[in-house]
Amino acid sequence: MTTRLHVRKSSLIYADHAATSFPKPREVIRAMTEVMETKGGNPGRGTHSLSLAAAEEMYACRETASAFFGLGHPERVVFTMNTTHALNLFMRGVLQKGDHVLCSDLEHNSVWRPLYALSEAGEITFDTFASFAMTPVRNEEMILQDISRKLKPQTKLLVCTHASNLCAVTMPIEAIGALCKERGILFCVDAAQSAGRLPIHMQKMHIDALCVPGHKGLLGPLGTGLLLLSPDVNPTPLLWGGNGVASLSPQMAGDAPEMYEAGTQAAPAIAGLRAGMEYVRRVGMDSIRQREETLGKRLKNALRELPFVTLYVPHHAGGTVLFSIRNTPSEAVGDLLNEKGICVRAGFHCSALGHKTLRTPTDGAVRVSFGYNNTEGECDRLISAVSAMGQA
Repeated sequence: MTTRLHVRKSSLIYADHAATSFPKPREVIRAMTEVMETKGGNPGRGTHSLSLAAAEEMYACRETASAFFGLGHPERVVFTMNTTHALNLFMRGVLQKGDHVLCSDLEHNSVWRPLYALSEAGEITFDTFASFAMTPVRNEEMILQDISRKLKPQTKLLVCTHASNLCAVTMPIEAIGALCKERGILFCVDAAQSAGRLPIHMQKMHIDALCVPGHKGLLGPLGTGLLLLSPDVNPTPLLWGGNGVASLSPQMAGDAPEMYEAGTQAAPAIAGLRAGMEYVRRVGMDSIRQREETLGKRLKNALRELPFVTLYVPHHAGGTVLFSIRNTPSEAVGDLLNEKGICVRAGFHCSALGHKTLRTPTDGAVRVSFGYNNTEGECDRLISAVSAMGQA
């Protein structure tokens, strides 16, 4: 189905960065084009110059990611299609029958659905711990206490989001990581909304598995993701097939990363991902985050003044804002904004747990998520568009 834009592209306001960043930096596009034009071999499938050139690009991305996230082991950086792929690879690769898992009450369906499927199959059990997102006096000790109350002797894994995809709530992953380390529990972090925006250091935060999208805060292309594994964690593979290693063996031979990368990898996209990480590092995560938080605060301050708007968890600072309008379905609000050339996302945002926790209406809510290239003028246009809905 083709959706007709009602405005010229040059006047479009894109405020859906929690889904994917747009537009991509020119450096990302150039890096992808260069690989397709000059390094177009299949990486790891031959010793000719083009295959080796593509493989070098991939290893350079592993090095960049390893340094970016404080892993220190480039060979433990696994390329995936997205965060969901990374989460499934890790969770299904480490969990065994009888294991118990904890996750937060804000999780994306990429965490909740795999756990639910394994639970329904009788393989595992899982519980949620409280994020206390709706509590203005929220602190990390409240979260740690609830985690401790829900731990069981069978608890093998704690998996949680670093930052919600619905709103500006973040989780104290360094403190949670320390607790998991103390209790001998694996710790997996969903960094879909935090990678490129919040500092992450796997070693210091005791993270065993970090699941990262390439296409959001890292400003890379769609269809890219990363699973970063600590040296002592080795899940079983999720996919089986050719990986360029020990081709005569029926087993999925080799070590990380090849063991987890069956099939041909997207070398041009991986080059674009590296360029995106380098762009973020050059501009600075602090600068990007401050811009997003400034715009988020500007929007929330304006929405507070509108009596027909319900604003969710406004006490959290960040560039993602969730709201609803009285007597107007969220999808209708999204359509009205789209007609004015403003791209947001309405509905349930693939997070059943999160919407239940935030107590949104039965039709969901509207999410505005600012990015590195949004402006105050664009924010003001959005405010004007929402204000006008109360006069209709």
